[in-house]
Amino acid sequence: MNFTSRFSEALSLAATLHADQQRKVSDVPYLAHLLAVAALVMEHGGDEDECIAALLHDAVEDQGGMAVREEICRRFGETVVSIIDGCTDATETPKPAWRQRKEAHIARLRQAPAPVRLVTAADKLHNVRCIVCEYRRGGESLWRHFRGGRDGTLWYYRAVTDTLKHTGITPLVAELDRTVTEMERWTLPF
Repeated sequence: MNFTSRFSEALSLAATLHADQQRKVSDVPYLAHLLAVAALVMEHGGDEDECIAALLHDAVEDQGGMAVREEICRRFGETVVSIIDGCTDATETPKPAWRQRKEAHIARLRQAPAPVRLVTAADKLHNVRCIVCEYRRGGESLWRHFRGGRDGTLWYYRAVTDTLKHTGITPLVAELDRTVTEMERWTLPF
């Protein structure tokens, strides 16, 4: 697939919006996560709109709410913003309680269209890969970085994975399931 200048524009916007943001546990620039999610979407057949949404999937939630959503819609169109909407668990400030947001997101995911499920699976796969890597480095201290702690985080990623499995097993969802299972094995007490 050939990308147009829209993809370059989205990459530039993502880099600008997330310039000062780092990943929760590491000092890795947040842009690395957005690039990884976009790469997974590309590798699993995503079109340009889906790849743009992957680059911008956290922009509304983390970098400006509805004003950023309107800018994304204006610049990249309704299709892109509808995918981002499906990946966003909160736009209001302050955000609702963590568990409430996550349960609502999972409920919406059950009926989400394929592009939302694709970007969500890519996002969660990259997140879980990073969690497993950081757990290997630092052990249990990792969980203090997550609002849900160990139990909530494990619950959330398993619930998202199971929801995606019920909507259809794809190679990406199968890889997410394997990676979540690995995370559970590494982190659950015996």
